[in-house]
Amino acid sequence: MSATPPIAELSDRARDIFRRVVDGYLHDGQPVGSKTLAQAGLNLSPASIRGVLAQLEAMGLLAAPHTSAGRMPTERGLRLFVDGMMQSLEPSAEERAQIEARAANRGPVEEALAATTAALSGLSACAGLVMVPKREAVLRSIGFVPLGQAQALAVLVAEDGGVENRVVDLPADLGASALVEAGNYMTATLGGLTLAEARARIERELGEGQSALDAAARTLVERGLAVWSEDGARRSVLIVRGQGRLLDDAAAADLERVRELLDDLEGKQEVAALLGAASAGDATRIFIGAENKLFALSGSSVIAKPFRGHDGRVVGVVGVIGPTRLNYARIVPIVDFTAATLARLMG
Repeated sequence: MSATPPIAELSDRARDIFRRVVDGYLHDGQPVGSKTLAQAGLNLSPASIRGVLAQLEAMGLLAAPHTSAGRMPTERGLRLFVDGMMQSLEPSAEERAQIEARAANRGPVEEALAATTAALSGLSACAGLVMVPKREAVLRSIGFVPLGQAQALAVLVAEDGGVENRVVDLPADLGASALVEAGNYMTATLGGLTLAEARARIERELGEGQSALDAAARTLVERGLAVWSEDGARRSVLIVRGQGRLLDDAAAADLERVRELLDDLEGKQEVAALLGAASAGDATRIFIGAENKLFALSGSSVIAKPFRGHDGRVVGVVGVIGPTRLNYARIVPIVDFTAATLARLMG
C-alpha cells in the first residue's frame, strides 16, 4: 500500500465530507451514509456526496463494510485524520483532578502507578497501561522470623513502606539469638542503602573482618541479603488496568476481535516491548491497527507517551489501548496529562 496522502491533496469538499464521516464513525462506531451526510447540512445532493465518497474510497481513506452500507474510515484514513485534521480537547478540571488524586496515593510507588492507570482507564474507556523500570528498594529494616528449625522468613521493609518476604534456609544448629543479632546488624548497617549498595557493604565488612558477628549470624546475613540479589535484573514493571472496559456494547458485534486483543494483552513481554518503542523521543505515539504488529489482528490502537524524571531521563511510558474507534481528540490530551503527572510522581 502506498503512503497515506497528505491532507492538502483533498479538495475542501472532500476534506469536509471525510471529516464528517470520521467524526460520525468515532462517535457511534457505525458507517456513515450519503443520506446521513445530506441531512447534516451539506449543500450537496446525495448523488454528489456519493461521488466524493467513492473518490475517498478509491484513495484508500474510506471503506464500505458491505454494499448497502455507508462508509467508515480505514486505518489509513484514521492516520490521515489524526495527523492532519484532529483538534485536541484539553482535559477538564474534573478529569485532571481524578488523575492527580490517584497519583497522590500514599504507599509504594507501584500502588500509585496502578491507581493512576486505573483512573486513566476509566476516563478513556480503554485499558490503561504503564511501564516503569523496576526500581531497587531503599532499605529501612531487615528482620528474620523463624519458620521452624530449618527455615526463616526474611522480611524487608523499604523506605517507601513496601514490604517483601523471602524464605531463607538456616544454617545447622542456629540459635534463636542469631536471628535477632543478624536482623539488628543488617538494619543498623544497611538502612538507607539500595540492595546493590547493601550487598557491597556487607561483602566489604565481612571480608575485612570489621563485623563482630559470629559465624552462624554472619552466614545468615549473607543468605538474607542473597535472596534479594535476583532483583538486580531490574526487569520492567508493566501494569495493565481496565481490560473489562474493552467489552463495551459495540464490542458485542465483534467478540473475536476483543478476544484477540485480550489474548495479546496477556503477552506482557510483547506489550512491554511496544511501550519501550514508544519511549524514544518526547512525542505521544499513536499506533493504529496494523501499524503495530502485536495488535494487528485485533484491529486496536495504542496511544502512548513517555515521561521523564527531573534529570531528563525517560523513567516510564503510560498509555491506553482500545479499538481503532477511539475518541483520539479527547484521549490523546488525557494521556499527555497523565504522563506529566507521573513524571512528577517518579521524579
